[in-house]
Amino acid sequence: MQPDGRADLDVENVAGRGGPDAEAWREQEPTGDRRARRESELKTLKAPFPWFGGKSRVAPLVWSRFGDVPNFCEAFFGSGSVLLGRPHKPQLETVNDKDGFVCNAWRSIVADPDRTAHYADAPVNECELHAKHIYLVNIRTEFVARLEGETEFYDAKIAGWWLWGIACWIGSGWCSGKGPWNSVDGKLVHLGDKGRGVNRQLVHLVDKGVGVNRKRVHLGNKGRGVNSGVSNKTGIQEWFQALSDRLRRVRVCCGDWSRICGPTPTYKQGLTGVFLDPPYSDEAGRDPEIYAEDCGKVAHDVREWCIQNGDNPLLRIACCGYEGQEMPASWECVAWKAHGGYANQGNGRGRENSHRERVWFSPACLSGGQVEMFERKFVNG
Repeated sequence: MQPDGRADLDVENVAGRGGPDAEAWREQEPTGDRRARRESELKTLKAPFPWFGGKSRVAPLVWSRFGDVPNFCEAFFGSGSVLLGRPHKPQLETVNDKDGFVCNAWRSIVADPDRTAHYADAPVNECELHAKHIYLVNIRTEFVARLEGETEFYDAKIAGWWLWGIACWIGSGWCSGKGPWNSVDGKLVHLGDKGRGVNRQLVHLVDKGVGVNRKRVHLGNKGRGVNSGVSNKTGIQEWFQALSDRLRRVRVCCGDWSRICGPTPTYKQGLTGVFLDPPYSDEAGRDPEIYAEDCGKVAHDVREWCIQNGDNPLLRIACCGYEGQEMPASWECVAWKAHGGYANQGNGRGRENSHRERVWFSPACLSGGQVEMFERKFVNG
């Protein structure tokens, strides 16, 4: 029994998966607590889509080493868990992702959250998934060119379809274009090795098969976010609006990672935190088909950039990778364990590799007593 008279509940069930305990907790929750929880949910934001390699677990560690930097750059944005996990007031922030559909999703959520939510909110439908998947793959080249050429270009409908699809999809390969199926004269046709298309894959039916609604914001031991326990437009729109408010001043770039890691976007703006989470190298043993935009060699280029810039006192750099990556002795290496969940939907390597995660911090990052002061102020309240 809780001090306020509420029954003891399965914390893991409430926090992570929902179910009877989550419903019981909401019914017992006093009105004042419910209001406070709602306010907390809007501050605890996560992306409305699953993403392999998300760094939500390591975000507090990163910010404890960065501190309240006036400038922040994230070159491989993905689901944006580190930026969204920032525990203090944001200042100048720039993010980038080479995958145009990722970039477009974030731009659309910022510019038009209601319309993006409208197109993301749909029931799971296998035939519709194949049709939208083929459409997205076929427009990718021209669409990404516009995203790269126009910094304010976005398409909320495409964003909503992509968000809906990735939430329905199982494992890797969403919008990669690496598959034998395509649309010919309005029909789904297997082209073998003759064309670029999609894989024909079953829809995700876990969590009642509710599409984007299955991805909810985690609130520790008190619920699952602004979309908690609901599958209606109001919940999704509120969630997207909260993300839009948080990202309003964030500059979202689309292209090669190095574009936002040069002197002008970084240390010429003052003290800068640079978070680098590249696709891990081919030797790392992870699934090479996880991302639509993937390259097993980029991790080597990122490492070289880190070594060249690691002694800059105006750069606090965090670089992610697997154990075995060699970095200068002046860098701090921290081991941590990832969830490994989304990767398990693919080839099952996620759980095996989750123990191999490492993050390296450059010499200018905070350490010792500085970290303790930061955590007391921002993390522990």
